Amino acid sequence: MDQVYVIRHKVLVEGHSARRVAREMKVSRNTVRRYMDGAEPGGRAASVRPRPTYERVRARLDEVLAAAPKWTGGKQRLTAARLHRMLREEGHEVGETLVKRAMREWKRQRREVFVPLVYRPGELAEVDFFEVLVDVASVRRRAWMFVMRLMHSGRDFAWLYDRQDQIAFLDAHVRAFEHFNGLSQRLVYDNLKPAVVRVLVGSERELSARFQALATHYVFEPCFARPRTGHDKGGVEARGRSIRWQELVPIPSGESLDAISRALLARLDARALEHRDAEGRTIAMRFADERPQMLPLPQRPFRATAVRVAVASRRSLVKVDGAVYSAPETWAGLELVAHVGPDKVEIVGPDGRVVHPRQRFGGRSIDYRHYVRELSRKPQALRQVAQELVAALGAPFDATWQRLVDEHGPKQAARIFARVLDRLVEIGEREVRARLEIALAGDEPVLLALAPSRPHDPLVAQDELPDALRTVEVATASAADYDALLGGG
Repeated sequence: MDQVYVIRHKVLVEGHSARRVAREMKVSRNTVRRYMDGAEPGGRAASVRPRPTYERVRARLDEVLAAAPKWTGGKQRLTAARLHRMLREEGHEVGETLVKRAMREWKRQRREVFVPLVYRPGELAEVDFFEVLVDVASVRRRAWMFVMRLMHSGRDFAWLYDRQDQIAFLDAHVRAFEHFNGLSQRLVYDNLKPAVVRVLVGSERELSARFQALATHYVFEPCFARPRTGHDKGGVEARGRSIRWQELVPIPSGESLDAISRALLARLDARALEHRDAEGRTIAMRFADERPQMLPLPQRPFRATAVRVAVASRRSLVKVDGAVYSAPETWAGLELVAHVGPDKVEIVGPDGRVVHPRQRFGGRSIDYRHYVRELSRKPQALRQVAQELVAALGAPFDATWQRLVDEHGPKQAARIFARVLDRLVEIGEREVRARLEIALAGDEPVLLALAPSRPHDPLVAQDELPDALRTVEVATASAADYDALLGGG
C-alpha cells in the first residue's frame, strides 16, 4: 500500500501521534509532517538558498557576456574558465564552478526555442546541396548532391553534379519537378549564390535573373532561411546527411555521374515504397495524398542553361567559362552564342550548331572534323592530328589511315589522306565513306576509288549521222587482239 496513504491514515483516522507514526514507519517526523500537509512522496518543499557571491558579480557577469560578441569571433570564443580569470583579475572573489553555472544559465535563458511545424500537402519543399565522394570510371573525386525534400510526404529527389553552380542548380530543379510530376507551392533555400544576389532586410532577397526566371516559369514562391541558421530548413539538412550515410556508403561507383545519380534515385524511390511512419503509412502513400495539391507543370520545361556570347579566334576556338571549344573553321572571327548546360555546351553559329561535352576550367574539347578543309591543304598539320581526326570520323577512315601508313609511311600517308579529305569536302562524307568501304574490301587503291568518274561519250542517233558514216562499222577491240599484234611484232 502507498506509504503516504498509510501515514495519513494512521494520523488522521487512527489518531496516532506523528512521533509514534515516524517510529513505526521508520521515517523522520519532518516527512510525516510533509505528508500531512499534502506533499508528494520523495518531494521536498522548494527553498531558495541565498547566493551572496553570485549576487555581487551578477551584474558584471551579465555585462561581459552581453559584450563578448563584439570582441570574439569564429572559433575564438569566451569560455567559462577565461571569464572566471577575467573576474578574478578585476578583483572579484568568485569560484570557477559558480561562473560555469551562471554562464550555462545565461545561455539557456537566451537559447532559441524551436516551434513544431505543420506541413500541409503540396505546400512546402526544402532544397540544399551536399558535398559527397564518388568513383567515376574508377577515379575517386568530389561531387555535389542536390536534394529536394517534400516536407509533407517526406519523398526525396537527389542528383549528382560536377559543380555547385547556377546551371546545375537550375537543371536539378527541372529534373526534380519532372520526377515528381509537379512542384510544391513554396520552396525553402539557403542564401546561396545561384539564387540570391543580395540579402535585404528580414526575409527579402534580391534574386539572380535566371533564378527569378525559373520561379516565374513554374510560379512557385521562393523562401529563404535566415543567414547562418541551417535549422530553418532542418528537414532537408537531416535528410541529406542520412542519404550520405545510408545510400552512399560504400562510396558509389559508375561510368558517369549520370549513371550513379540514376542508381541513387532508384534506391530513394524504392525506400518510398518500404519506409513506414508511426501510423503504418509509407512515403508513397503520403505522396499520393500530396500529389493532387501540388502545382502542375507548365507545357514546356524551363531551359536550364546559361547563355554566353563569345568570338571564335583565328584557330576557330571559343572560350566559354574558362574552357576552350572548337567551332567549324568557317566561323573563325565571328561572334557566336553558347548555351551552357550542366554537362554539355551548345555553340550556335550562322549556319548551324555544334555540341561539346562541358569541360572543367582550363579544359579543352577539340573536334578536328571542324578543320577538314584546312587539313586537306596542310598535310604536315594533318599528320600531327591524324589519330584524333580519324577517331572522330570513325570507320572506315581509321582503317584507311592505318592502311596508308602501313603501305607508305606516315609522311606520304598524310599527303594521300589530305587528298581524301579534299574529296570529302567536294562530294560529302557519305559518298566518301561508301567508296572507301568498297576500296578496303576489294584492296583497291584509295585515290583511284575516290577519283572523279569520267563522263561517258554521248550516243548519237542513226539519223543524225552524216550519210558517209552511216555504213561504217568499227569492230570492238579486245585484249587478245593486242596480244596477237605484240606477238606478231
